[in-house]
Parts: sequence; structure tokens; C-alpha cells
Amino acid sequence: MESHLVDGGSTELGGARLEDLDPQPLLTRDYETRPALVYERLRERHGPVAPVDLLGVPAWLVLGYREALQVLQDDEGWPKGLENWRARTEGRVPADWPLAPSLEVNHVLIQGGSGYRTLRTAWDAALRPFQDPRQAQAKRLRAAVTSYADELITLLGQGGGTGHADLSAQFSRPLPLMAASHLLGFPAAQGDDALMDMWRVLDAGPDAEPALGRLLETLAELAATKIREPGDDFPSLLLAAHPDLSVDELARELFMLLGMTSDHVGILISNTVVEVISGEVDGGVRTVLSAGMVRETMNRVVMRKPPLVNFVPRFAARDTRLGQYTVRAGDPVWVSSSAAHADPLFAGRMTSGSTISSRAHLSWGAGPRQCPARELASTIAAAGVSRLFERFAHLELALPVDQLLWRSSPFMRGLRSLPVRYELTAPTVSPASRTPAPEAVEDTGVTDDTKVTEEFVPDQAAKRRSSLWRYLTGLIRTGG
Repeated sequence: MESHLVDGGSTELGGARLEDLDPQPLLTRDYETRPALVYERLRERHGPVAPVDLLGVPAWLVLGYREALQVLQDDEGWPKGLENWRARTEGRVPADWPLAPSLEVNHVLIQGGSGYRTLRTAWDAALRPFQDPRQAQAKRLRAAVTSYADELITLLGQGGGTGHADLSAQFSRPLPLMAASHLLGFPAAQGDDALMDMWRVLDAGPDAEPALGRLLETLAELAATKIREPGDDFPSLLLAAHPDLSVDELARELFMLLGMTSDHVGILISNTVVEVISGEVDGGVRTVLSAGMVRETMNRVVMRKPPLVNFVPRFAARDTRLGQYTVRAGDPVWVSSSAAHADPLFAGRMTSGSTISSRAHLSWGAGPRQCPARELASTIAAAGVSRLFERFAHLELALPVDQLLWRSSPFMRGLRSLPVRYELTAPTVSPASRTPAPEAVEDTGVTDDTKVTEEFVPDQAAKRRSSLWRYLTGLIRTGG
């Protein structure tokens, strides 16, 4: 058996049990401010797989790119499903563990077992019309996102044609909320509070559990409505593909989609904006954006700063050698896409300065459990980023890039705020008075982002009642 030396010692740890390794806490202040340094230290000490403590629970963290693929591509050897977690079965996971609310909602991202394949097939069928650019639903989605982006930028511009703004709070986070409401078929602005609760759940703070309860109640109400009155939206299409879903089961699937199209997409938009306007991505990216290569730019950004830094856990089906250690059957294994992208064995192969990125990033996972909504999320983010750079003549960070504040959860990593100085390309008008003429979206493979269908004209009465819209109005800063 291969041995591994720690701190110059001579103790063989390759066969040691996870519980006996005294794993050190992962979610420290250093991890929040400098996660790359934490990954580097773990890699130096343990190699491509390291024992860590996740808020009082021991787990394996996969740091190596090759090892990450080994886990992600082998669904039988490394299954999902909390029923596979030995420590949980034995009662060794605290009842009040902060991550439990996020992991105990048994949706398609978490679920293991025999029912997964039927559920995943239904997901693929329900998402297909929104992810195929030739379909009417995909065209309407892109038109809606462009319209929502215009509303947010126009509202922001009420502070003046030039000024300061927090693009995270005023654009990157609310835009996916509006897209999610469109996808889920939420009536009016009902989705606002649901998304805010989703953020609380993903951040795994002290209010995560009550937020999860409120969120699932809201989604159950929506699910019951769609069962009674189906429409042309994701819940209705999922039900059509999987009619046996109960109200509670459908609500859990909507929970997953809401999370993927909110926090993940918002972070992706902010990270792309930061790296473009700060010049951290090599090779004239602003010019590339204007040439329509937004997707390629986003691919390069997620290599450096993936929004989803740690995937939900998998569990060893049997004792398996991984990296320098033997992972025992039932041990939890968390794959870190962020650490894997920084693996010298992988990162060293990337061509510096290339305008074409590798598409081998793990931001959406890999293998048979790769995220089913990856194209959907990319479409929303790309539409938002495109419209942002079309509407602003100038954007620059209001702080040095190394002074931007980040928020880290066990799953996601994004900016707390994105302060910018801006100049809009044209005079703005009030969202209340903005009444674009309804035009049909042409039935072509490419959507004209300047065209908006009648259904996307803002419901101004709902906007005034919306807690989100009142919040955004309160963020407007006047003066340059």
C-alpha cells in the first residue's frame, strides 16, 4: 500500500480511517478570503485528496483534476444519495448540522437510487424546449431575459447617465430571479421572497432551516397550482414527462431549478463582468465580447472562478484508493471544481493568452450526472452579460480588484458586492413609463434581442408591490 508522509513524519496514513485523521476545518477565514491558498496548503500536505472538517463533520475533499473526473464519471462507484452515508446512518452527523437543510431536499441534484434515471429523463425532456435555441420557449426566454436586463439597467440609470452602482445587488442577482420566475411560471412578483430564501439556504447561515421551510411551502403552492392548471412552463413540462410526481416531489425539483438559475447564474454574471473590466482575462476580451463571443469568455472565466466551487457529496460504494488515501465505503467525498482547475497537472496544460479556452472545465460537473440545466443557465448569463455591455458605454471597478469582498459558502463563491463607475450609452427613461411596442419574436434560429413580446411588458402594479423592486429602487444613487 502506498504511504503518505505528513509534515516530515513517518506515519503511514494511506490506510487510515477518515475519522482518525483529525481533519482540519475547511471553512475558515482564510478560505473565505483566499481559498486558493487553502487548496494549495491541503495539496502540499495531502496530495490530490485531503481530509477536511465541514462544520463539525469529517469529509474527503478532492483537489486533483484527474481524481475529480474519476469520481464524477463513475456514478456506480461514487453514488449520490444520503442513504449511502455511513456516518449519517450510524447517527454520527449532528441533527443541527448547518448543511443538512441543503442536502436533505431530495431533488435530482442530490438523489441516488433506482428512481434517479426516470427523474433525470423527465428533467431532460422538460428543459429541452428552453435549451434548444430553435424552440419557441427558448426564444421567449432569451427575449424575456433581455427585457428584464433592460428594465434593471433603466432603473439603475435613474441615478443619472453616469454614476456609481452595485452591479451585484442591482443587476447580477435580481436578473436570474426574474428569469426563474419566468421559467417556473410564478404569478406576478411572487418569486421574490422565494429567491431571497434560496440565497439564505445556499449560504448555510443560522436562518437556513426556517428559510428552507418557507421556500418549500411557497414552491408546494406553486406545484399544486401547476398540477391543477398546467401552462407552458418548466413545472408543467416536468409533470407532463413525469406524471407520477406528487406536489412535494415537484416542489423539490423546483427548489433545485430555482437554486441553479439564481445564485449560480448571478455569480457567473458578476465574475464575468469583473474579469472583463479588470483585464484579468488575457487577450482583448472587451473586443471579443463585442464580436459576440460571450459564451467563450464565460468558459474562460469559470476556469478561474467557478461559481459552484464544491459539488454536493458523493459516497464511496466500496473501499477505494483515491489519491494518497483509501476512502472507505460510505465516506462522503466532496469534489472541488475550483481546486481541480488549479491542479498544476491540469492548469499547466492551459495555453496562456489564448482567445479560445479549454472546455474541459468542471463547473457543470462531468459524466452522467452533469448538470441538466447547464445550457439554460449559460443562456441566461450570456444574455445578461451581452445586454450589460451593449447598454453601458463605460464600466470600471470602483475598488481595486483585490479589495472586492467575497462571500463563500460550502457550495458557492461570489462577490458580496460589485461596486462600479458607469456611463450609459443613451439617456434613460423611467421603467414606469417604458412601454415598448409588442412585437412577435421571429421564428428563426437566432433571437433578435431588441424585440420584446407583449407578455414581457412589465406589470408595473406588480413591480410597485414587489419587495425586490422596492429594494432596487432604494439602491439608486444620484449624482456622479
